[in-house]
Amino acid sequence: MSPARRTDPVVNGPASIPVAEGEEPWTQEELTEIREELTGEVARLERAIAVAQAGLEDLFSDGSEGAGRDAADVGSTNFERDQEMSLAQNAREMLDQAQLALRLFDTGDYGSCESCGRPIGKDRLQVFPRATLCMDCKKREERR
Repeated sequence: MSPARRTDPVVNGPASIPVAEGEEPWTQEELTEIREELTGEVARLERAIAVAQAGLEDLFSDGSEGAGRDAADVGSTNFERDQEMSLAQNAREMLDQAQLALRLFDTGDYGSCESCGRPIGKDRLQVFPRATLCMDCKKREERR
């Protein structure tokens, strides 16, 4: 343990993570697995962003759109650039979600909906560990 006191639920115990009504309490093994999954996802997304950035740099340095270039080639290059930028942005958003979930895990606030404060639900978190909203709040957000 580092000099700064860690307060993650793996240290404090499974009882510190809320569960939805009717769900079994978290076990130490389940919490360890969730934290490892979040940590692995952060690393995977950081690598994906680095690869996407390198691809974008290649596309942007691929030459100019000056005279002599076929319009179809320019259009294709622009399309590829837009696709790469979209993929990189999506990876950044997922990375932000994973980092937030990991911070919440480490502070002992993991498993509670950041909107209403109710438990997110063990089943939901096991499928989607980055979740910070319960299903009701997520549905409400998506309707907007």
